[in-house]
Amino acid sequence: MSSIPSPLKPSSPPGPFKDEPEDEEEDYMSMTIAEPPPSTIKETYTQRRTRLARAAEAASRRPAPSPLPNSDALATFLPSTSKGFQMLSKLGYEPGSTLGAKDNPNARLEPLGVVVKEDRGGIGLDSEKKRKFREKVEGEREQERMSEEGYREWFARAMEEKRVQGLAGGAMVVLERFEGEEEEGEPEGEGKDGLSVLKGNRKKPTRQINVLWRYLPRQREKLERERRMQYDMLQRLSQNTNYNDPEEEDIEEDPELEAFLALEPAERLRRVVEYLREKHHYCFWCKFGYPDESMEGCPGVREDDHY
Repeated sequence: MSSIPSPLKPSSPPGPFKDEPEDEEEDYMSMTIAEPPPSTIKETYTQRRTRLARAAEAASRRPAPSPLPNSDALATFLPSTSKGFQMLSKLGYEPGSTLGAKDNPNARLEPLGVVVKEDRGGIGLDSEKKRKFREKVEGEREQERMSEEGYREWFARAMEEKRVQGLAGGAMVVLERFEGEEEEGEPEGEGKDGLSVLKGNRKKPTRQINVLWRYLPRQREKLERERRMQYDMLQRLSQNTNYNDPEEEDIEEDPELEAFLALEPAERLRRVVEYLREKHHYCFWCKFGYPDESMEGCPGVREDDHY
């Protein structure tokens, strides 16, 4: 009899995945968050400096000072059994009284306290810091006192002073034209600096000019001297390194002019205006010259009279 073949058994899948377990499905509902991988970004120079500065600051901080080992003993009075208390008692000390003479009003009832210095500053540094802080606080209070109205008043005074100073300069120019015409002829015009230039070859010494307008020619001489000096230096500096201004030694101080310029702008303006009226019969406010000293038709001497 022929044999009956046995049924075939299922064979395992070939290949390397024979004994490996099946992959687990990923759970998207899980609350577990995986940590991100370490950053590979390099630290910049600024970040490194900031990190080192913070580390140095943390290292420089001193720990809090520990209490003194004998702080409890300093806070209590001497007991009667103490050797020091017995010595003081023999010298006449009584508990609750002061040391030394009985009639001394400045005697201390308690010993000096112990103060631990925690920083490295000098002994007088705290007093200096307190003084600067007090000055800063007082300055801030002073600024707070200056209200808006006070600032407006200050600004108005500053602008008025600037306006009067400009009027005083204009009055000087008018006076120079009058007296310059008498001495050297009519004015030729205005120079680059805005000051009038007079015709004529005759030059009057500056000290002999009226002090009320002497400032104008002095300024022109100064500007002209500086211009010539710059030109001469450019021409001769390469040849002679020891160059000196030939007119530098001729510059003299003028105390009379300095005293006049030291006056307030309003006072200088008043003097020039009064001189124009008395000498030349000219009203600076009317901008008009009158034929005689009566100056008939002029409202007055002051600026307010012309409004």
